[in-house]
Amino acid sequence: MVMPTKTKVEQNGDIAVMRFEGDITSTSEDAVLGSYKALPAQTTKILLDFSKVPYLNSSGIALVIQLLMAASKAPQKVLCFGLTPHFVKVFTMLGLAKYTTLHADEAAARAAAIA
Repeated sequence: MVMPTKTKVEQNGDIAVMRFEGDITSTSEDAVLGSYKALPAQTTKILLDFSKVPYLNSSGIALVIQLLMAASKAPQKVLCFGLTPHFVKVFTMLGLAKYTTLHADEAAARAAAIA
């Protein structure tokens, strides 16, 4: 059974943390892109939290790529954390490191965001 994706956004100045929960699939467009588009204009750094995402399929990855492309045009810095080792490998193989950086945890992502 697919768990619908929920997104909780925490805004602190110019940094937004988008916390995804549940599977990210083709049904997650509102949770991923809708939440991204609703971020305040002053947002320049976005942390994507995948720690509560058990499953991410090709359609879900496509949504994440759309978010990364939009952010790169904004320009906004996007940092990801909480990915399983498998998805770290997938993101790396797909070349997403060109648009985002991958971090082990939130502390590392925050440190890189303000560096």
